[in-house]
Amino acid sequence: MYAEERQQEILRIAREVGRVEVAGLADGLNVTSETIRRDLTILERAGVLRRVHGGAIPVERLGFEPALAARDAVLIEEKERIAKLALSEVPEEGAIILDAGTTTARLAQLLPVDRELTVVVNSPVIATTLGTYANLNVLLLGGRVRGKTLATVDDWALSPLADLYVDVAFIGTNGISVERGLTTPDPSEAAVKRAMVRAARRTVVVADHTKLGNDYLARFAELADVDLLITDSRADLDLVGDLESAGVRVVRA
Repeated sequence: MYAEERQQEILRIAREVGRVEVAGLADGLNVTSETIRRDLTILERAGVLRRVHGGAIPVERLGFEPALAARDAVLIEEKERIAKLALSEVPEEGAIILDAGTTTARLAQLLPVDRELTVVVNSPVIATTLGTYANLNVLLLGGRVRGKTLATVDDWALSPLADLYVDVAFIGTNGISVERGLTTPDPSEAAVKRAMVRAARRTVVVADHTKLGNDYLARFAELADVDLLITDSRADLDLVGDLESAGVRVVRA
């Protein structure tokens, strides 16, 4: 097993069980304790695990929100597959919203150059990517830039959304579950996401498999608000089944 495969397995176990122990991982994966400690350090630097005495806990269990750079460095292939599938939901013409996030940023890079589209964003990073596209009319929502996600939030972002109506909103989420719907750790960011959903005819949620079944502080949408969830092929089939039973159309990339 390569180091990257081993680290992904450690992360999978941590998220499934709730925590991992160095000794147990070393026995189960047939490597030394020192190798496991190095793996845990790498995963902590990636922002997906938090080291504790004797092991580690996934950050979502602790309520921590990894910074944008840390999130952008993990699950790269999965996010690219999700973005490519989401591209088929982009209309031939009209207007869309791209929520701030690492998966929506990949979708931004894939937007076609032969369609006249208005793209509303609350991410200066995504706005910079799209600003050079001659066929796109890019509208950047103002507001306070939140350091963790580099998303614009608060009233200067919310006010324009109240008067907009777009064809499709592509929304990211930290958690999606049958019990709580769509959630995120920050209430101010939740408010902007909620306004984006209200401003769209259709809402397409782009979320990798680690988001399924998780709940965070602030809810911004019900499952009934979601027209389509695009996740990746590693999504737990039981969780997918629960969401589909609740009325959500799910496609795995």
